[in-house]
Amino acid sequence: MDIIEMTRELGKAIQSDDRYIAYCLAKQANDEDEQLQNLINAFNLKRVELQMEISKPDKNDETIQELNNLIKDTYQKIMTNPKMMIYNNTKSAMDELMSQINNIITMSANGINPDEIDLESLSCAGDCSSCGGCG
Repeated sequence: MDIIEMTRELGKAIQSDDRYIAYCLAKQANDEDEQLQNLINAFNLKRVELQMEISKPDKNDETIQELNNLIKDTYQKIMTNPKMMIYNNTKSAMDELMSQINNIITMSANGINPDEIDLESLSCAGDCSSCGGCG
């Protein structure tokens, strides 16, 4: 089996992983939630309105503040939506899986024995000063 075939097998394994399946189901639930989609659309429209108001030469600070407040309120509603919360959790799990896979591939391509790569030591602690894992 050549490396491309092996990569296709890895792709199949990813798609059968519980994290991937949960992510897809959560994404689909969000996409099918009309109320949530309306909130997201309203949020995006208000952001455009805000950018347009900010770029006006005669911008109205009161209008800008109102739009900012509407955007914050809408964002809060989106992020506290139970389906969005599930989506964000499943997306984080999927992102972590993909990060682990990418780290193994990248480090292997740099000559490190794949069996010796300690993924836990590569977990992001938020301080990038001593980390080489992301880039």
